[in-house]
Amino acid sequence: MDVAGKVVLITGAARGIGAEVARRLAAKGAKVALVGLEGDQLRQVAEQCGGRAWEADVTDWQALETAVNGVVEHFGGIDVVVANAGIAATGFIRSMDPAAFERVIEVNLLGVWRTVRTALPHLIASRGYCLVVSSLAAIVHIPGNAAYSAAKAGCEAFADSLRAEVRHLGVDVGVAYFSWISTDMVNSADQHPVFGPLRSGMPGLAGKKYPVSDVGKAVVRGIEKRAKAVHVPGWVGGLKIFRAFTPKVVDQQAARQVPAADREMAAKDLSGLVGPGGEAAGTRKPAQKKR
Repeated sequence: MDVAGKVVLITGAARGIGAEVARRLAAKGAKVALVGLEGDQLRQVAEQCGGRAWEADVTDWQALETAVNGVVEHFGGIDVVVANAGIAATGFIRSMDPAAFERVIEVNLLGVWRTVRTALPHLIASRGYCLVVSSLAAIVHIPGNAAYSAAKAGCEAFADSLRAEVRHLGVDVGVAYFSWISTDMVNSADQHPVFGPLRSGMPGLAGKKYPVSDVGKAVVRGIEKRAKAVHVPGWVGGLKIFRAFTPKVVDQQAARQVPAADREMAAKDLSGLVGPGGEAAGTRKPAQKKR
């Protein structure tokens, strides 16, 4: 796919991965439609890209439909969807704020479903491409990351099913798997008194952070190839082959680190959504689809 002249809808585009991808696509001549929260930040990115911004919560059916209709009215259609919007929360299951846990599921999984469902008729019309942003967390399920891992594993499964359902309609579907990326979300989590040391103390490549520019380059290549999978860094793709063995490795590492962290989290109110994106998403209430 030559992205020049193509209309690309990106959710979660106010900062981080979404904004980086938007800038790189715009540099190649794509028409970028940015959807997300943090309206001022979103519009600023859109101005940098020569695109347009639609402020909408991906958990809100009506807001999404308004945004997608606005994109189609303005640009004439949609060729690519990057379902990227996502948030994270700190907390162990036994002591975590239930509202924070459920909001992660609502945004990261149901937000992807609602985005894709709303935009899918237009992708079918253009015989386009959909990239669902999952994560290394869909493959390796570390302690303190249950909500995020569950949502991202769900995204992977959702995208795999979607691919089989829409191939005959000319739509290709890819899944993106990223390790720790230096975004506001991850950097904010690193400042947490319990989870910051846990993450940065992970051994070897498991604890390394990668620049967001690596993701931007990889996503653009993935869109151009209409790829089934995008991996950053590349070793994440290889790890998928050995995913059956990852729980044992995680269990061994957790046995050394989790007990003290779990006691601290249970004794103190330290759980919650992280980063500017989490702060923005936490103020929104999901809306029901009108029938």
